[in-house]
Amino acid sequence: MASEKNKIIVNGYAFNNANDAALAQEETKKVEYLRAHLDTTNPDKILNVLAKAIEDNIFKTPIGMDFLREIQMFLINQCDYTEEEVPSIPVSAQYNRSLRSEFADTKAKVAPEPKKKEKVSAMFVSVILNILLVAAVIAMFVITLKSENPNILNYETAINNKYSYWAEQLTEQENTLREKERELKLREENIKERESELAIDSN
Repeated sequence: MASEKNKIIVNGYAFNNANDAALAQEETKKVEYLRAHLDTTNPDKILNVLAKAIEDNIFKTPIGMDFLREIQMFLINQCDYTEEEVPSIPVSAQYNRSLRSEFADTKAKVAPEPKKKEKVSAMFVSVILNILLVAAVIAMFVITLKSENPNILNYETAINNKYSYWAEQLTEQENTLREKERELKLREENIKERESELAIDSN
C-alpha cells in the first residue's frame, strides 16, 4: 500500500498514481463548469444533464460521483422528484474484491476461521464504509448549505435575496417620487390661490 508521501491529493481525496489524480483534476474542472452553467430554475434540464452524464460515463472518480449525488439530492429535495424518477449512479468499483486483497496478508498469518464468520466480518466492514460514506455526503451538503457563496443548492435563495433588495430600492424611489409630486401639487394650488386673490384685489 502506497505511503501518504506518494499519494496525490485532489479535493481531499488521496490518489495512488498520477493518472488517477490527473483524471480527478479534469473532473474538478467539469464540475466547476457545470455548476456555473446549470439553470436551477429548470429542473427538467438538470435531470437531463444528470441522465446524460451517467449515460456517457463522464465521471469516474469520487469527485465526479459526489457532484452527481449532489444533483440527485437537489432534484429529490428541492424539485419534488421521487427517487424512482431520478436516475441512479452506477458504481464500477468492486468493493468486496478490494477488501479481500487488502486483508490478504493478515489472513495468511491468522488461522482460517469458519466461512460464516468471514462473511459476517466482510459485511460489517461494508456497513461501516457505507455509514462513513453517508456521513461524508451529509457533511458536504451541510457545508454547501451554510456557504455564503451561491451554489446549486442555495442559488435560488441568493437570487430571491437580490430581487428583494432591488424591490425595496424601487419602493423607496417610488415613495420619494410621490412625495415630490405632492409637493408640486401643493405649490400649484398655492399659486392658483394667490392668482385668484390678486384677480379679486384688482377688481
